[in-house]
Amino acid sequence: MLRDQGTEVSGGYMRHDAASLPAGGRPAAGAAAVRTGRREGPHRGAPQNPRRSRRHDRHTTYAGRDAAGKAPWYLPSALCTDALGAALPVLLLFQATGQPRPVAAAAVAAGTWLGVQAAHRRYTRRTLGESRGLLAVVHDWLILLGLLAVFRVFTGESSAPAYALLALVPAPLLAGLCRVLTHRHLTAERREAHAVCRVLVVGEAGPLDEVVDQLAARTDHPYVVIGAVTVGGAEPRSGVQRTGVLEAPAGAALPGGGSTADGRAGQTGPAHPAPPDDGPAVLEAARRTRAEMVLVAPGAALTGERLRRLTWSVQDAGLSLALASGLAGVALRRIHPASVGGLNLLHVAAPTRRGPQHALKTVLDRVGAALGLVLLAPVFALLAAVIRLDSPGPALYRQTRTGLDGRPFTMWKFRSMVTDADRIRPLLAAADEQDGPTFKIRRDPRVTRVGRVLRRTSLDELPQLLNVVRGEMSLVGPRPPLPDEVAAYDSVALRRLRVRPGLTGPWQVGGRSDLSWDESLALDLSYADNWSLTTDLDVLARTFRAVVDGRGAY
Repeated sequence: MLRDQGTEVSGGYMRHDAASLPAGGRPAAGAAAVRTGRREGPHRGAPQNPRRSRRHDRHTTYAGRDAAGKAPWYLPSALCTDALGAALPVLLLFQATGQPRPVAAAAVAAGTWLGVQAAHRRYTRRTLGESRGLLAVVHDWLILLGLLAVFRVFTGESSAPAYALLALVPAPLLAGLCRVLTHRHLTAERREAHAVCRVLVVGEAGPLDEVVDQLAARTDHPYVVIGAVTVGGAEPRSGVQRTGVLEAPAGAALPGGGSTADGRAGQTGPAHPAPPDDGPAVLEAARRTRAEMVLVAPGAALTGERLRRLTWSVQDAGLSLALASGLAGVALRRIHPASVGGLNLLHVAAPTRRGPQHALKTVLDRVGAALGLVLLAPVFALLAAVIRLDSPGPALYRQTRTGLDGRPFTMWKFRSMVTDADRIRPLLAAADEQDGPTFKIRRDPRVTRVGRVLRRTSLDELPQLLNVVRGEMSLVGPRPPLPDEVAAYDSVALRRLRVRPGLTGPWQVGGRSDLSWDESLALDLSYADNWSLTTDLDVLARTFRAVVDGRGAY
């Protein structure tokens, strides 16, 4: 139920961190910190954030931090919230209603609740704060109910089931609130370059640059690139500081043409020479930059036995090691590792386009939309009357949009513009603030007084519940584009039409019209390829906050 065309790439700006800090953890006076990019301004396609101009202590050096750089209160707060959230309601409600053994029931509820979450590794240092975890909390709570039900059967517990269930309701609510606050705090910390992991990237210039660009564009992860070791002499175009160079193998293609075999005709040597020993160069670069992890971007010159020996050297030195797969925009649940003939393979599952999950989404969409139409009928009547009183013309506005697989349909909205808005639009083309095929103006003169409120609160989208009931739209999905916008799509953008358009979507809850076409398209494509029911539930849960916030709604 949100405004068209917007998205958020979390953080959306470069991460900067010193490649080599003195013992105190702060850059020496006058020393320039090595950044992930040397160019002026933010990284490619990333809006600037002024808060990133400040440099902060390395996460192992300032007070009150654990070895991972996370605030030490994450674990105690999670444990206390979960224990008290399960025990206190049970104790108080059982005592108030005269249920038997309230203290024992509270202790069992708290212990089981903590045990379920501990079994799912919710309290590990690596997990705490990394996501909002709302769906995980619901999952754990359902398991808690099942375990306690089994416990009642075996122990003959005689408390009223309704009271027992009611007493357990606060547990997931408080746990979810704690997880959200922890995640929000950690996200803010990482925007300030706290609680991060220093990463040294190794690879050929091309694959290496892709990895650096991807990591630099977001701050919802702990990795900060502090240096690069390249295979061959090509300088990384991403601007990351090169801290080492590895030998290019004989015959390997080099940037700008040619190869390392040029001019060697007639030379003799072993048919399959031993790969170079890259370990010392990489470990020296890691030592100088104080890297905590080596991230390898494999390529034609860094694979097979050479890559294997490099992993030995890095891991024998006690450093963490990760390999970039080269896959982009593929959800982890679609990737399944396998070993065939000595090869380690990654099987990529196709996007979900049909099947039980897709059928359930359709049922939930239509039932939810029908229920919404019934419950919101008084709101519809009130809004229609206000619109008619504010400006001449009908209360509802219909427009042809493009839906699933390019099929046109009539979309309904509450009218938020003057009646001849479509006729005036060509005259405003020069004022378009979007960089793609979409059309948006922050101060659109066609919007009425009531229309600005409707757009700010997204109430003008409510009639699209009718489109959802008819199966033309979904509750969650990309916004439906206009036919003339679709005419300007390339083959990549057309993939966003592989799913039904929705009232709300990932990019809408993140920023809407404030963000660029490329960012909006990236999240639309990610949703189209990776959607799931849990993703939809997460987007719906974040929609209310986005509507209240109103950022990008115009």
